[in-house]
Amino acid sequence: MERLLLRSYRPSDCPALARLFCETVHEVCRGDYTPEQLAAWAAWDTVDLEAWDRSFREHCTLVAEAGGGIAGFGDIHRSGYLDRLYIHKDFQRQGIATALCDRLEGAFPVPGITTHASITARGFFQKRGYRVVKEQQVERRGVLLTNYEMEKTL
Repeated sequence: MERLLLRSYRPSDCPALARLFCETVHEVCRGDYTPEQLAAWAAWDTVDLEAWDRSFREHCTLVAEAGGGIAGFGDIHRSGYLDRLYIHKDFQRQGIATALCDRLEGAFPVPGITTHASITARGFFQKRGYRVVKEQQVERRGVLLTNYEMEKTL
């Protein structure tokens, strides 16, 4: 992999991060969710860029750059809630999610980290020492999706 740069979020990143989110969900998670579930979870026309930008600015949000573009991003709230972690389909399994998590998990002085992980991401988080608190069904646009509430003690 080319040199990886982790940098702070800029509001001008928001449209690119939303697009990366949608494309990643549809490509990377398609083995674990149905087309209907993917469409409900990550439809470009339902992303509220204003709300996403506000959330990114309120959280510690990092953007990973590699290969001349955005390879991934992640954000964590000061409470220790790891909100989003998405890696571009062309940059999977290259250590980018690990690099982002390493930095995000140390962003705030909290006793532990919580997240809601997809079926696809569950194994990644378990390898990092997270444990499943509970499996749950969440509703997105009238469609149920399985995810996992997970936590890690620091």
